[in-house]
Amino acid sequence: MSDLLKITLPDGSLREVAPGTTPADIAAAIGPGLAKAAIGARVNGELFDITRPFEGDAQLALVTARDEADALELVRHDYAHVLAEAVQALFPGTQITFGPATDDGFYYDFAPAERPFTEEDLPAIEAEMRKIIAADKPLRREVWSRADLIARWTEQGETFKAQWAAELPENEELTVYWSGSDWLDMCRGPHLASTGKLDPNAFKLTRVSGAYWRGDQKNAMLSRIYGTGWLNKKQLDAHLTRLEEAAKRDHRKLGAEMDLFHLQQEAHGSVFWHPKGYRIWRELEAYMRRAIDGAGYREVKTPQVMDARQWEQSGHWGKYRENMFVIPDEVPNTDDEGPVISGEADWMALKPMNCPAHVLIFRQGLKSYRELPLRLYENGCCHRNEPHGALHGLMRVRQFTQDDAHIFCREDQIVDEVRAFCELADRIYKDFGFTYSIKLALRPEKRFGSEAMWDKAEAELRDAVATAGLATPDYGWEELPGEGAFYAPKLEWHLTDAIGRTWQVGTIQSDRVLPERLDAGYIAEDGERHRPVMLHRAIFGSYERFIGILIEHFAGKLPTWLAPVQAVVATIVSDADGYALEATEALRAAGIRVESDVRNEKINYKVREHSLQKVPYLLVVGKREAEEGTVAIRRLGEQAQQVLPLAEAIALIRQDGTPPDLRG
Repeated sequence: MSDLLKITLPDGSLREVAPGTTPADIAAAIGPGLAKAAIGARVNGELFDITRPFEGDAQLALVTARDEADALELVRHDYAHVLAEAVQALFPGTQITFGPATDDGFYYDFAPAERPFTEEDLPAIEAEMRKIIAADKPLRREVWSRADLIARWTEQGETFKAQWAAELPENEELTVYWSGSDWLDMCRGPHLASTGKLDPNAFKLTRVSGAYWRGDQKNAMLSRIYGTGWLNKKQLDAHLTRLEEAAKRDHRKLGAEMDLFHLQQEAHGSVFWHPKGYRIWRELEAYMRRAIDGAGYREVKTPQVMDARQWEQSGHWGKYRENMFVIPDEVPNTDDEGPVISGEADWMALKPMNCPAHVLIFRQGLKSYRELPLRLYENGCCHRNEPHGALHGLMRVRQFTQDDAHIFCREDQIVDEVRAFCELADRIYKDFGFTYSIKLALRPEKRFGSEAMWDKAEAELRDAVATAGLATPDYGWEELPGEGAFYAPKLEWHLTDAIGRTWQVGTIQSDRVLPERLDAGYIAEDGERHRPVMLHRAIFGSYERFIGILIEHFAGKLPTWLAPVQAVVATIVSDADGYALEATEALRAAGIRVESDVRNEKINYKVREHSLQKVPYLLVVGKREAEEGTVAIRRLGEQAQQVLPLAEAIALIRQDGTPPDLRG
């Protein structure tokens, strides 16, 4: 009987190798070019060190820089370890904790021996990291016993690592990685073969912040150092350029400059909408109402506060309880020692989502199969008690309004309903100038419902996207194992903005769990009571976040139909004040959102100010324009101006300011 291992390559070819052989050995046997290019491996689908010996027969795919997702994961993980080694070299006594890769880089959390780290420390740490990379130290994996690992960490004064090693599952293999022969970290891996495989000019440390040990504010405060890491300097430079552009487009900065909204501690995580900002909201709301009315939805309104028993029955109480705002069912009685509050069964909660309330509307009255599909829509205000550190402008808030709908349908209607939603979402996103990709998030590890139910739901979503012609590479079709909701798989729409960032916005989920838990039913053609399938869907996601995305996508220069102020009539000389006011009234009568600027200021000052306010059209008038009944039009971002009769200018702005769904 042969002891050789059978290694199958992507082209189907088979290689028989001796035990102890590594992916690097196979790369070298194939050719010197591949041996140099290969930086990692996928062994039976799992990302591995290229120097880790095979443990049995395996499927092998070698990873090179062309496999960008895998390559970036490897290098960012390595940069995090090099960062930790550099910090401990420069600041003896510093304890290390965790250091994962992130979507655009890495971070590491430290417990400094003396003082928290600051951004002034970053240049010296970067220099030390480059020394470690230049040393080309081998990165070597070892398996340790739990006792030996805890003893090592304890001896080194690494109390956080010792605690974590003690709490890992008993059956979990504990591994460390050596950097050279003098520094190690506890890590699952994988890693590159050596530190020299990293590009010393392809990373940058970006900032320092505080972070609690294991994310719990009851624990010790640590210093977190963030960095961004890439395969080469060209990628790093492109990323830094994107960051600079993103900073210019930051919706919080532009929101203040354009007087759209503000946030403050008195309502932490909720938005104060100013008149101009709320005008954007109103235009979006009107646009969405036209879209859902045309698609056969019925708009509803449901309560903000619901009984805890309802949330318990739906399953949300167990999953979302810590993120829900809860209140007693009535004002509590008091005694000499303070309030007396009843048990949780008598509590109420601000709704974190709309779906259970829509089921309750569906359950009112007997439903027939002939009434399905029933599409219930709500601009539903929801509340979630997000941690302070997670809040971010309009992008993540505690109070938000969803463009939320739930479609109650029969089994035979699911594919058609999802297809129709895909087509509706496609039209809406294109109206805003977005391209997008579609992902299918599949069943998570912890979920409700049977395997057969999940098989059916996932297949239905696949079929619907294929029927709509969207399950293609052009739409970035991809399946995401384990990322579905606990009650249903979901399709996700990931929008790409003007500077290449992606935003997950729209979703549709095929849910058989909630109708069962909340006892929704209809009378089918056979005269028996059946469960409807419930499709959860949204396109904007939330108005707050979608407005934030729009501001950043357009850098504040919103399409004319969305602009809070579409035109300003500005005077050059005071002799034109009367005509400017008359022109303003004519524009307003035509339905244009217009303001006049007759201040005693120079026209260049006015042009600059209204440009900063991102007003699409500036209509400049002087004595000549007043005499001739014309205006000099300046479009935002253009230097040239066009002189038109007032009536033609009004027609131009009205056409440009018409929402895309209302244009001929």
